[in-house]
Amino acid sequence: MTDPQTPAQLPAASPSQAPLTPRGLRRKRLRKRVRTKKIRGPSFNRLIPNILTMLGLCSGLTGMRFAVEGRFQAAGIALLLSAFIDGLDGRIARLLRGSTRFGAEFDSLSDFVCFGVAPSFLLFFWALQDGGRYAFLPCLMFTVCMALRLARFNATLDGEEEKPKYASNFFTGVPAPAGAGLALFPLFLGLEAQKLGIDWLYRLTRLPWLPAFTLISTAFLLVSTLRVWSFKNFKVPAQYVLPVMLGTGAYTAVLVADPWGALAAAGVIYMILLPLSHFSFLKLKKAAEDLQEEVEDDPSA
Repeated sequence: MTDPQTPAQLPAASPSQAPLTPRGLRRKRLRKRVRTKKIRGPSFNRLIPNILTMLGLCSGLTGMRFAVEGRFQAAGIALLLSAFIDGLDGRIARLLRGSTRFGAEFDSLSDFVCFGVAPSFLLFFWALQDGGRYAFLPCLMFTVCMALRLARFNATLDGEEEKPKYASNFFTGVPAPAGAGLALFPLFLGLEAQKLGIDWLYRLTRLPWLPAFTLISTAFLLVSTLRVWSFKNFKVPAQYVLPVMLGTGAYTAVLVADPWGALAAAGVIYMILLPLSHFSFLKLKKAAEDLQEEVEDDPSA
């Protein structure tokens, strides 16, 4: 038993309960501050598509600079690189789940510069600058129609879910990269003629009327209601998978070996496919309407 006159001996304080020195208090507060500090901002996955879009925009602007300097082959390659990046950034955004409204608007502005302004620059310095006072009007018309086409596309993004399923496989009007390729047909043909030494064909492509015709006709195709296949959702029948792969590989080989001839041929083939795609849309629309009428006539079906 303990002596009642002496207080009971208290247990010794543990090291964790020992009073902290001022230096220890500062360290504890610093550790707590470091632990609670979090990095705020978008993940890197969301930045990759925007970085690609920025690179495509820089490539298009560089192509405009090459056009001013008269280096048309380098300008064509720069725009071709912009088109390749434009087809890549959207797919990477969906793959990484980094699709944002900002990215869609940034991509649209980049498309306007690369495919609406740059082709006009190239063709103006290629042939139209020697065409007189009205030679710049086709350039203005093409650029304005490209802006209208992109604005219409952005306006329909919110109502994408309300469209019929068959309509999601088609664009309304020629898309921006394809429109730029069609407008640049005289440049591609002229560079191919220069490479092959066909002087009469090269001089023909440098006449102002041919670039003016391609710019004006492509401008109408951009703002038209023509239904054009969207190859993003295009499904290939099983029996045509192997021929399509072989054809794609062959065209890629030709594109690497003879890029200007391959691009000019692609423009001609694309023009042939335009009426076929529109007739395909009308056929699907009629089939959907007939099916809807059958359902309304026979609700039990």
